[in-house]
Amino acid sequence: MKTNCESCMNYAYDDEYDEYYCIIDMDEDEYYSLMSGSHAICPYYRRGDDYTIVRKQI
Repeated sequence: MKTNCESCMNYAYDDEYDEYYCIIDMDEDEYYSLMSGSHAICPYYRRGDDYTIVRKQI
């Protein structure tokens, strides 16, 4: 998978687990397909600029 998750609008921080995660609700088949490399890029990737990403995290 060739995606820079840090610049994606779907990449959020979880205070409870102290880690970042993808907020897209995928089923097991979609997740396996994404992680197995059958996609060249993540189909859920949405580029966000620095201002919208920071605004989302506040």
